[in-house]
Amino acid sequence: MSGNPIKELRELTGSGFIDCKKALDATNGNIQEAIKWLQENGIAKAVKKSGRIAAEGLVSTLVNDKCGVIYEINSETDFVAKNDKFISLVEEVGEILISNHFSNNEEAIKLKNKSGKTIEELTTLATSTIGEKISFRRALKFHKTDGVSIGSYTHSDGQKASLFIAKGSKDSDLKGVAMHITAMNPEYLNESSVPAEKVQKLKEEFLDSPSLKGKPDAIKENILKGMLRKALSEDTLTEQEYVVESGKTIAKFLLEKQATEISMVRFEVGEGIVKEVVDFAVEVKAQMSK
Repeated sequence: MSGNPIKELRELTGSGFIDCKKALDATNGNIQEAIKWLQENGIAKAVKKSGRIAAEGLVSTLVNDKCGVIYEINSETDFVAKNDKFISLVEEVGEILISNHFSNNEEAIKLKNKSGKTIEELTTLATSTIGEKISFRRALKFHKTDGVSIGSYTHSDGQKASLFIAKGSKDSDLKGVAMHITAMNPEYLNESSVPAEKVQKLKEEFLDSPSLKGKPDAIKENILKGMLRKALSEDTLTEQEYVVESGKTIAKFLLEKQATEISMVRFEVGEGIVKEVVDFAVEVKAQMSK
């Protein structure tokens, strides 16, 4: 045991110096009671911050011999997203997710670490110690059954990540495809996944093309197919040129690796969250009036 109770309490809880001093003062120096005091007050602080918008943070992926996961943890600022405590939290959440079964976000947030704390409790504790709202946003898990392989890629800044799931091949071969998905953000997996109404709309647009005028029906059909393929290649993974190997489509790469695409998923930090625009001068004035 340390001879300095504040230092000991900080090591046990990860709380700041001032909070530890307050806790010890409130509990007459009793370490165990001080820990309870910090937990109770930390939850109270986290509740106050629960209404804030957390649209920054990190996304990440993990793959082992049984499954792969992709997930997002949010913070209020990108500064906190670079905080060592936040990064450690993201890593811990990843280990919890890949080691336990879940089917949706509601189940995921209730998963526990080896100490019995749920992901929800860990983010609440992080909110109280880090000082701004930290939240678990989402996660997806894919299992490796019947010869399934999973390629994963998390960009170095932690802002974008992808998983690519295919039948056949091996994880290491598919990492480049996950990297491609992260970089190019295709909307559709393959031609069969493109909605029929979109294909029909494109056909109607191309039928008015001057390049089809006066051509025999058989040639028209071939030209139309080529135009459709080119248009769909912009948004369709298998038809896109592979960023890792130029001059080759993803479809050709998968054929060479004897792999068949099953699914893909791409996360980007904060996508879909409406961010709050704060007037800095108003914010400073509000802080000074407290």
